[in-house]
Amino acid sequence: MSAGMERSGHFKPTPGHFEVLNASTGTNVTLTPKTDEKQEKSFAFQVTLASVLGLITLATILSNAFVIATISQSRKLQTPANFLIASLAVTDLLVSVLVMPICVLYTVTHVWSLGQVICDIWLSSDITCCTASILHLCVIALDRYWAITDAVEYAKKRTQARAAGMVATAWIIAISISLPPFFWRQVKAGELTTCSVNTDHIFYTIYSTFGAFYIPTLLLIALYGRIYVEARKRILKQWPKKAGKRLTSAHLSTNSPASVASTSPLHCGRHDLCSDSGSLGSENQIRVTVSDSLLEKKRISAARERKATKTLGIILGAYIVCWLPFFIYTLLVPICPSCFYAELFDFFNWLGYVNSLINPIIYTMSNDDFKKAFHKLISFRCCRRQ
Repeated sequence: MSAGMERSGHFKPTPGHFEVLNASTGTNVTLTPKTDEKQEKSFAFQVTLASVLGLITLATILSNAFVIATISQSRKLQTPANFLIASLAVTDLLVSVLVMPICVLYTVTHVWSLGQVICDIWLSSDITCCTASILHLCVIALDRYWAITDAVEYAKKRTQARAAGMVATAWIIAISISLPPFFWRQVKAGELTTCSVNTDHIFYTIYSTFGAFYIPTLLLIALYGRIYVEARKRILKQWPKKAGKRLTSAHLSTNSPASVASTSPLHCGRHDLCSDSGSLGSENQIRVTVSDSLLEKKRISAARERKATKTLGIILGAYIVCWLPFFIYTLLVPICPSCFYAELFDFFNWLGYVNSLINPIIYTMSNDDFKKAFHKLISFRCCRRQ
């Protein structure tokens, strides 16, 4: 997410040679200063930086595209909850397509060469899509909170239309945060060399940073805290006081041929060893595997609750690590202009963009249904190519 900070042009080209008059011969002699080596290092750094940022952009595009394709191809995954995840993937895909490629060019050259119109489109896309991505995390956490605290009632209300309404609300808020700077934008005369939001309006800086990050972050922390407490309560409630056992499998252990069968009743002891009272004699014994079916179901349910809560915690942690440095720096620079360093700003800005790459990876790796559907999609594509 770009902020209104002027980037220094420290990659501007420097003269490669100059001429002096040779007093003895009266001719001009060209002298080359020792700048070639510095220029080569600068160029090598630019190529390396562009390659790394380009790979991050490509990985972000592919990971989010695969999440969208996986959900669209698997009917099992087409639920209201996964609709929100797909919407988050679409938002992050927009970040990777509309924002990150141009930012690669601007980060490497530190000179804007695409004109005023592209600058306006890029800035609005940057602020809108990044804010919408952050707000989608709030929407997903809110959906999870209602699902775990009011499971019965919310199951009736949890529809595609409700999910679409939540997504629309997130986009409306994001657009309301990105539009104000364009009302006081001033078109610069001459060639445009920088592209940034004007930070002279300190109230907008506070409004945008709090609306796009600080308030959503506080909401996420509060929701996650409540989800953790409620999930803990449900896990404890699901632990049964009484065990209900059932016969799940039986194995005939005998010296007689395996084809011999008996319909006589089984007499089971305390160690789950049952003897056949029929014609086969006392040598025939059936070893029975006994499991607590009720306990097993509760354990599976509790494991799912823990996994879902853990996944949400990982997403929250990754989000804070990625975006917190940028928004702290964004608030700090208007107060302390001398604290601005272009390289540090670029690093924090790209750290925020990386969150759009992390989100689909976390969801895919932590959800077994996603893994299975993803593998089916990959195998299907491979088979079609063959």
